[in-house]
Amino acid sequence: MNIIIASSNKGKIKEIQSWLPEHTITPYSEILGSFEIEETGKTFQENAIIKAQAISDKLREINYQDEHIIISDDSGITVPALNNEPEIYSARYAGLNANDTQNNEKLIKNLKEKNLQSTPAFYTACLAVAYKNKIYTTHGWMHGEVIDEQIGEGGFGYDPLFIPDGYENTLGILENSIKQELSHRSKALRLAMKMIGVLLK
Repeated sequence: MNIIIASSNKGKIKEIQSWLPEHTITPYSEILGSFEIEETGKTFQENAIIKAQAISDKLREINYQDEHIIISDDSGITVPALNNEPEIYSARYAGLNANDTQNNEKLIKNLKEKNLQSTPAFYTACLAVAYKNKIYTTHGWMHGEVIDEQIGEGGFGYDPLFIPDGYENTLGILENSIKQELSHRSKALRLAMKMIGVLLK
């Protein structure tokens, strides 16, 4: 089965590939070229559905015939002490074309403004699975705390700032096997895999 990923984020694609090794994983841009998908939803679920639907519509436009499943996700980090920022704006917290470093720097700045060296936070991931004109969704969460400095160079996004519950190191330091077990996206993917198994029967 060809799994088309509605993302160009290399970190996300690699993580999804690790969970679905028996399937062919194809970024949507390899089939459709790169184009902007406007994320106008107010929740992670709404944005994940918007992305899956946009890819599905484009594939229909070009009469794409290969049997496939589309997986999209919307994910981010929520910090209750910062009025729940950045939440659905996590990827563009510091601006529309912001990179991970800029987003991390803004989060650190906002924590320091409130004199917070650490504070509870959680990641959310919503995966949308589009198959045969229907879209299904799953969710996953990871709880912990964010700190006001970057520690470690592993992972991507806010990983160097996030310490999951039960651990002393950030996701920027923890081994991939541990992160894969804890990850909000991994949890959503586990549910999505069960769903895909049912859909393909």
